[in-house]
Amino acid sequence: MAILTSSTLLRAISLFHLTISYYLLTAPSVLTNQNLVVILGAAMDIPLPSPSLSMPSSSTAIASIFLALLAVSDLTASSMPEEVSGLYWSSQAPLRLAFFFGITGWAYLGKFGLEGRANGTGLDVDAGVREVMCNSFVFSWGFVEMLTWFWIYTTLREERTSSLSKQEQKRKVEEDRL
Repeated sequence: MAILTSSTLLRAISLFHLTISYYLLTAPSVLTNQNLVVILGAAMDIPLPSPSLSMPSSSTAIASIFLALLAVSDLTASSMPEEVSGLYWSSQAPLRLAFFFGITGWAYLGKFGLEGRANGTGLDVDAGVREVMCNSFVFSWGFVEMLTWFWIYTTLREERTSSLSKQEQKRKVEEDRL
């Protein structure tokens, strides 16, 4: 049995999204200067975010709105009945895990394009997008999300296995009574 249930983890990540949404809207520098962001970025040799991400802007406001929408919809979905919720989240968790794996990988691999461009050897393909997306903040966010969604996925699988074994035991008891 897991220490935390999947519904607890889903509510926790929803509240995490609401918190990030608030800070992106009011003070993005609080997020970009976090120790986790700086340490992970330094360990992976990924550049720090540009100074424009440290101040509230229209792009941080849009990201904030999307995260708030995601948080509210996840909170709503996590409060569904257990049967429906289990089916919904068992399809969502692997999808989100794969998505954040891609974002994290892209943020890490994009550093090679930035270094090559600085040396004059890289291609200028989507250089503006690379500068905005391939930084320690995006990498750290994607990495934490990826870890959390993997935890949720494994917890959901464990709960499903437990539920199926209970149903099987219940069915055997009913057969024995007949």
